[in-house]
Amino acid sequence: MIRVVFNQKGGVGKSSITTNLAAISGAHGYRTLLIDLDSQCNTSQYVLGAGAEGLTDTISHFFQQTLGFNLFRREVQDFVHETVFENLYIIPGHSDLLDLQSMLESKHKIYKLREMLRELGKQFDRIYIDTPPAFNFYSLSALIAADKLLIPFDCDDFSRKALYSLLDNVQETRDDHNKDLALEGIVVNQYQPRANQPRRIVEALQQEGLAVCDNFLGSSVKMRESHEASEPLIYCAANHRLTQQFISLFEELEGVRIQDGERADIEEIELQEAD
Repeated sequence: MIRVVFNQKGGVGKSSITTNLAAISGAHGYRTLLIDLDSQCNTSQYVLGAGAEGLTDTISHFFQQTLGFNLFRREVQDFVHETVFENLYIIPGHSDLLDLQSMLESKHKIYKLREMLRELGKQFDRIYIDTPPAFNFYSLSALIAADKLLIPFDCDDFSRKALYSLLDNVQETRDDHNKDLALEGIVVNQYQPRANQPRRIVEALQQEGLAVCDNFLGSSVKMRESHEASEPLIYCAANHRLTQQFISLFEELEGVRIQDGERADIEEIELQEAD
């Protein structure tokens, strides 16, 4: 199963959500692959740390070899890197993705990612795709390749207005390329339960019949610390409130309940805004 996490608006937590759900997936026993399609490479740095620098077998190198004949063509699994985290693998991003985009568009390589992931799907239980904050060649490639779409949403009026444009693009992608793409849910991120505006905006989305996930994600300095440590929350702060929210979201998406013993003796943590 292939999940893409996408929003055209930047700063909504795409990389954090993608990486932490994938890490929980791996920790829960699913053989899980991350794909980093963003030239900023935040997901790659999150799980590989300094090891993300200078790699010569990234998603960019995969796309490069689709542009012409290569006598020593690499197999798709050659671009997969094992991480130090349980059952978690990654095809890293690269800053060259920006420079490649126009060439890939002109040579109509929009289905190459889907072909790659169909092959890798035989080796992995779950594939998570992080996308750039724009509706471009790479995000469209991901939407074409994916089974399910998650949309991070950060509870402000600008995000709400941008959401409708995004949904139009998703519907067009369904009509033209991938009729089976399912909107799995809108993930409410950086939610402040005591503030009126976020609650009002989320209620409005729900009243419109949009698929808002039941489990919201709060904000915490622990996420920044997790980035700096290059360790997903499930590994650096297993008992933290935000980690529990991610686990609850994962359970909702997968339709499973992680057993208490597998949750690192997690205690019930009260919802609060700050640590």
